[in-house]
Amino acid sequence: MFPMKRIGILFIFLSALLMTFQLAFAQNDEPLALVMTADGPIMPAMREYIKRGVETAERRHAEVLIIQLNTPGGDLLTTLDIIATIRTSRVPVVVYVAPRNAIAGSAGALITMAGHASAMAPETVIGASTPISGSGGDLNSDERAKATNASKAAIRDIVAPRGAEALKLAESMIDEAKAATANEALEAHLVDFVVDNVDDLLESLDGFTVQVNNESRTLHTSSAHTESLDMSFIEKFLLLLTDPNIVFTLLSIGTTALLIEISSPGGWVAGFVGVVCLSLSTYGLGILPVNWFGVIFLITAFVLFILDIKAPTHGALTIAGVASFIVGALVLFNSATVPQFQRVSVPLVISFGVFLGLVFFGILMFALRTIHVPLRMGVESYVGKTGIARSFIDETGGQVQMESELWTAEPIPESEKIGKGDKVEVVEVKGLRLKVRKIK
Repeated sequence: MFPMKRIGILFIFLSALLMTFQLAFAQNDEPLALVMTADGPIMPAMREYIKRGVETAERRHAEVLIIQLNTPGGDLLTTLDIIATIRTSRVPVVVYVAPRNAIAGSAGALITMAGHASAMAPETVIGASTPISGSGGDLNSDERAKATNASKAAIRDIVAPRGAEALKLAESMIDEAKAATANEALEAHLVDFVVDNVDDLLESLDGFTVQVNNESRTLHTSSAHTESLDMSFIEKFLLLLTDPNIVFTLLSIGTTALLIEISSPGGWVAGFVGVVCLSLSTYGLGILPVNWFGVIFLITAFVLFILDIKAPTHGALTIAGVASFIVGALVLFNSATVPQFQRVSVPLVISFGVFLGLVFFGILMFALRTIHVPLRMGVESYVGKTGIARSFIDETGGQVQMESELWTAEPIPESEKIGKGDKVEVVEVKGLRLKVRKIK
């Protein structure tokens, strides 16, 4: 009887183990849809994020990689790298402009067209892809022609199979900065679907045929399970460092901290903060379309601040420095051809300029007050200090301890009687004797 009971328990255990393996294998048989969220300007950090997504999708044999895109645009060379990454992917890449009110502007439109399939959420916009300068200046005719032709060449072979109307719309986005709504892009066959969310997109993609590396592939996504692939901390941090407002703030704080260190050497905190902030801002300045002429105004501003401290002019140079700082920041970041999303906030520049002016004006006032304070050295510096009586003090004298020294002291006529342990204040130094009065 006992062996039969043991056999029954073993049978139940093996059955449960078999069911567990069946469930695990059944789950692994479900196709994987990897979902990325590319929200922000097209910068090198975004390129690395998308490359990592493609590599992850290929390594995990995903059925499809969905890039949910919302971007005002960005750097053309970075965009071309992303397009190359998408087109050489062994996993179908679907670019989905979402959520509602999102935009695939400028470079984002080119990336959307590069997907093996593309979709948009309702009330989204795509287009306005006219190339702009990468240095904040005006593009001359030759530069504009080169950039425009490079953009059209990057998407011509991709969009051409969608038909003449789709190609015409795509080229007008580059030549004329035309933009289209989701429905307009769908009517022109520039995108494949207009759907509300990722689940609806997967339903629409099921049975859809795409061309991946010149091979036809039919997608099976109706039963696919989705997994999110978020940006790493480093990718988010590097993308943050391309925000012009962050770059401007780091540049301003770093320069100010270094000036404080130079003006008052000996500490290390201000110098360390300055070096770190300037190093981080240099990364953003190397990527953003800035006009380096503005640096001249910024340097002039800080020179004026220093001069006002060293050779006080009652704040006149500080006011001129604030004006030069504001002009320099606006010239550096807000040149005429720079798109709005890559410009620094004007209120931020003005506020920081005024703040810097107040800081240096405060330093100036402190310096002026120090200059007008009489210099006192030796025993003369004891006037106004307090000590403790170490004996009874009368007209014949007594002893007072001042810090670590014992002095002979006598009371001033109007002072109260001073006993041992009373607190006294030095009123006058007369030779080697202190004249003191009792204080409470």
